[in-house]
Amino acid sequence: MTARIGFVGVGRMGANMARRLKEVGYPVTAVYDVNAPAAETLAKELGCVASKKLAEVTAVADVIITVVTDDAAMKRIFATRGDSLLVNARGKSFVNCATVSPKTHVEVEALARKAGAETLEGCMASSINQARAGTLYLMCGGEKSTFEKLKPILARLSDEGKLMRYIGAAGAAAQVKALVNMVMNINTAGLAEGLALGDALGLDLKTLMEVFSQTGANSRVLATDGEDMMNREHSCFFSAAHAAKDSGIALDLAKRRHLNLPLATATFKQYSRMVKEGLGELDKSGIAELTFRGRHKSRKK
Repeated sequence: MTARIGFVGVGRMGANMARRLKEVGYPVTAVYDVNAPAAETLAKELGCVASKKLAEVTAVADVIITVVTDDAAMKRIFATRGDSLLVNARGKSFVNCATVSPKTHVEVEALARKAGAETLEGCMASSINQARAGTLYLMCGGEKSTFEKLKPILARLSDEGKLMRYIGAAGAAAQVKALVNMVMNINTAGLAEGLALGDALGLDLKTLMEVFSQTGANSRVLATDGEDMMNREHSCFFSAAHAAKDSGIALDLAKRRHLNLPLATATFKQYSRMVKEGLGELDKSGIAELTFRGRHKSRKK
């Protein structure tokens, strides 16, 4: 029997993952979001229920995929009191895709196990277009048996499994995801500074980016964000606010191991500044607004 799928958190990523699974034949039975109108719109599109309560999602689904914003949201949906996904969760499986701290993933796994359910981290290193196309890069963590059980579903989200890796026990995938985003954010900030200085020197930025692409300055970020930085096109695929959060997770891991990461620290400060300056909902490429001369006027303290 094909597993019934529920979704909790149907923003840009969750909604497109739901569309993808529906498209390839999985019955999406319920969606839930704190933004109720978003859930209702998607439910109408997919022909499923827009649940008013978390427990309702668990009741009508076998596998529940969660894509929430942060640790606080994750702990809320897996609360031990009141409305929660843990209500009547025995026999159910949860795939938690949000970038939250490894510690939170471990805690949620323990809570789910106590309720007779199982969990898997499905940490994503891709964006909205890949979610819709089913070509997400997935890093999975949890019990290996749970991974094997859920692999057929996750394969339909990750180019038939070509872009999926089992990392290890609960928390391990979240650690790797934190490092992926930490390095990506550093690369993004570095590119913004290189292009900003090139602009200040009066260099042709298209030529500069071509040279970058053919030398040691090349990076995936150059391909995804370079022209956006030059053209000030910062439509959000991965927000500056999320970049700040994720760099913060990585820095917390480093702090616990008494490791100094000056580049990650500087990048975290830049993205945190974007949030404070009201630029947090721009794409991460918007960090260029802080570096290009004459672009952004900082708020007075």
